[in-house]
Amino acid sequence: MSDSTDAPRPVDEAYRRLPTLGPDAPDLGGALITWVEPMPEHVVAYNRWYEDDHMITGAMSMPWMFSCRRWVAPTWIQHLRGPADSAVAVPLDAGKYIGVYWVNGGRIDDHTAWSLGANYRLHAEGRGSCRGEGHDPLEERRHVFTAFADHLGSSYRDEGVPRSVHTLVQPYAGMVIEMIEAPDGDRAALDQWLRREHLPSVLGGPVAVTVRFAPRPLPPDRLAHVKEVDGVERMVVLLHFLEADPRDCWDDRFAPTAERLAAGGGAASLAVQAAFIPTRHGTDAYTDELF
Repeated sequence: MSDSTDAPRPVDEAYRRLPTLGPDAPDLGGALITWVEPMPEHVVAYNRWYEDDHMITGAMSMPWMFSCRRWVAPTWIQHLRGPADSAVAVPLDAGKYIGVYWVNGGRIDDHTAWSLGANYRLHAEGRGSCRGEGHDPLEERRHVFTAFADHLGSSYRDEGVPRSVHTLVQPYAGMVIEMIEAPDGDRAALDQWLRREHLPSVLGGPVAVTVRFAPRPLPPDRLAHVKEVDGVERMVVLLHFLEADPRDCWDDRFAPTAERLAAGGGAASLAVQAAFIPTRHGTDAYTDELF
């Protein structure tokens, strides 16, 4: 930490100028979704590095990112996944942690530019890895799916559910991710079908809100260890937020998804679905229940 007696650092005038430019509305414009598999031998160190450093300096302290929540899949909910032949989660239980971050409307490009610059700096300073400089992050975790995504819309169980800008700070007991692919590439049509036909069968009971996203291909100058998922430009990502343990509603709300997609004409396919519970930020809870 710097000494409080240090001379003040000159402030770049850009800090005064940039907030006056571009959109500045309290809207959910998009998300960063990062789904990661830690290596068993590094899981505790990885967990502490991620929450104590990376989640802050690699995400939340950056402009236009305003909310976050991290989720975990202990062994006792890892069976709540599908399909068996998923090309996203390989093997199907891969991806014990998923971080979700909200970005202001109209600001994903701005945030992405800052994020790339900041993360290259962190890696150069040896802070892109839980073991510091000289260590390959591939040795401690791998990315199952990471992408910035544009907000397509949000669907609610009822009018009493807090709107989606508040979703990540609500005490939801679980989250389910579904990634659904439109083989013909018509993502807009898929999103409309999901909203009209699929979500009415999912929302209700403990399922309070579903937020829909269109993931973007990763920038070409992304860090080398961040995996690109094939066909991401054809996918819609659904994040379902639950007021109960995912096990309590999986069979009736989520297990039928593949059948629903097939019954809807077969124009879409389930790339992956998986259930999570919230981490206890700042602790190592669940790190001994992942493998």
